[in-house]
Amino acid sequence: MPQYAALIYSRDVDWSQPEFAADTAEYGAFGQSAAAIIRGGAALYPTATATTVRVHGGKGGDVVTTDGPYAETKEALTGFYLLECDDLDHAIATAAQIPGSWDGAVEVRPVIPMMG
Repeated sequence: MPQYAALIYSRDVDWSQPEFAADTAEYGAFGQSAAAIIRGGAALYPTATATTVRVHGGKGGDVVTTDGPYAETKEALTGFYLLECDDLDHAIATAAQIPGSWDGAVEVRPVIPMMG
């Protein structure tokens, strides 16, 4: 069965903070209702905690790191799910149930198997 990454773009906040408990509960409810097809996923800390890594000169070149995200945006990648669905239509219907799609966006992409 094909797998799809559901990439959640929403407000760039720290979802672990108590003021977002109601939002977190909505994700918990989604996780329970879609447990049969969820193969993985996680929420991400805010982009301020990110480190961007580049290798100048290609493989084996100088590793350069920068604090923060690659790009500043209103909505940020704040989490993801790995879904195993019948087809793209099933993945889209499932993504519409992810709370981030209600006031942000969820990008659905087929996953290319790299192992096994």
